[in-house]
Amino acid sequence: MSIMDIKKNAESKMDASIEAFKHNLAKIRTGRANPAILDTVHVDYYGASMPISQVANVSLLDSRTVSVQPWEKGLMAKIEKAIRDSDLGLNPSSMGDLIRVPMPPMSEERRKELTKLIKNEGENAKVAVRNMRRDANDAIKKMVKDKLASEDDQKRIEAEVQKVTDKHITEIDQLVVAKEQDIMAV
Repeated sequence: MSIMDIKKNAESKMDASIEAFKHNLAKIRTGRANPAILDTVHVDYYGASMPISQVANVSLLDSRTVSVQPWEKGLMAKIEKAIRDSDLGLNPSSMGDLIRVPMPPMSEERRKELTKLIKNEGENAKVAVRNMRRDANDAIKKMVKDKLASEDDQKRIEAEVQKVTDKHITEIDQLVVAKEQDIMAV
């Protein structure tokens, strides 16, 4: 493995960490409706546990209502029960062949709890990025120790890895601020 491979590997792992963070943020409910909120809800489909998005069409009716249209009529009750039993605090209702999932307004206390949760998720993502920086730096130091790279190369690559780390941490901070504003908007 070359020095540039170490840097590229660290950067790709940091990018993956950011994507995982974005995915976790999408699951956190805001005051507005978002179809991604139902991604964690699974329904029993012929003996297999499937995400709702794989057995129904999930979309937005308006800014506060998610609609779920099952592909099979027999799944209506199961999907409704799965949404109701999830820990999302949602109360779905059927209307013909469509399930409406209204997003209840959040209390100020709940909004503050969610901002704390978002900050915690952001810190976890930053720790993951910093761990990847440490792993890259350790790999570079090992190469210098094994005489596969010079100390000048080590300093240069460590500085480049630090720039990449700073860029990813800034992106995490921006995502946290945007999600907090989204939650605190009434």
